[in-house]
Amino acid sequence: MRKKWQGEAMLLLAALIWGAAFVAQRTGMEYVGPFTFNGIRTLLGALALVPVIVLMNRQQKGQGESSPAQMAREKRNLLIGGSLCGIILFVASSLQQYGLVYTTAGKAGFITALYIVFVPLCGLFLKRKIRPLLWLCVGLATLGLYLLSVQEGFAINSGDLLVLASAFAFTAHILVIDHFSPQTDGVKMSCLQFLVCGVLSLPFMLAFETVNWSDIKACWLPIAYAGILSCGVAYTLQIIAQKRTEPTIASLLLSLESAFALLAGMVILHEQVSSREAVGCLIMFAAIILAQLPEKRRRVTRGTSTEF
Repeated sequence: MRKKWQGEAMLLLAALIWGAAFVAQRTGMEYVGPFTFNGIRTLLGALALVPVIVLMNRQQKGQGESSPAQMAREKRNLLIGGSLCGIILFVASSLQQYGLVYTTAGKAGFITALYIVFVPLCGLFLKRKIRPLLWLCVGLATLGLYLLSVQEGFAINSGDLLVLASAFAFTAHILVIDHFSPQTDGVKMSCLQFLVCGVLSLPFMLAFETVNWSDIKACWLPIAYAGILSCGVAYTLQIIAQKRTEPTIASLLLSLESAFALLAGMVILHEQVSSREAVGCLIMFAAIILAQLPEKRRRVTRGTSTEF
């Protein structure tokens, strides 16, 4: 029982870290461009996972080594899966970061969380049966998104559209992880994907943005938070907690990320939420919760962590 409560506390802390990360991303955009922010923070995220990998390797010594063929297969899956995840993460995080230039951290948190609804819908293309309740979730999510993002005259904030596109990209990211994570080490795969994402960001940073080291120093705290805490610490907490917590409970706790993003935006950035937007947030949150409750196996991923 004690381990169960410890695991749930870790997941709650991870959700809090990820929710506040939207504020860090929003704040960082006041100083540096999207590619600069994402490049540095994902490289920091990869670096933050190195000690975790070293510790895990030491713990695994003496537990029996895999056969050469199995090790080669795991290495191949690690390279392919980590590289693909890194490429998709680059696209998703870039869209999200650009979207945060034009929308609030709170709204971005809720729109991004729609990947929880989108992932099961992708089962249509894989010829999987869609539960009737999921269609209700889609309808609720659409209504909530409308109230949250569509203004008078059916005008949609460009930032909201970019973040919505990033939610679709994160959906693809989860599906790739769904295929590769059971075949290799999740922490190493996460580290590799952060490394690939960071390396891909660097040429775009140099080509399209003016790199000013004084500006980077000025926003070192948001970058460090998003890189070390959001990518490194929170992901590690999730990995440990998943061994102690039931999958459904874990999914529900992690979905609180969107609520924490809204609260952090209001408290730290003093973002205003209209009554219409508040209703939209509540409806979207209900859709996110309902999409997970009936499932015994649910995949929720922020790094390469997956849970069922």
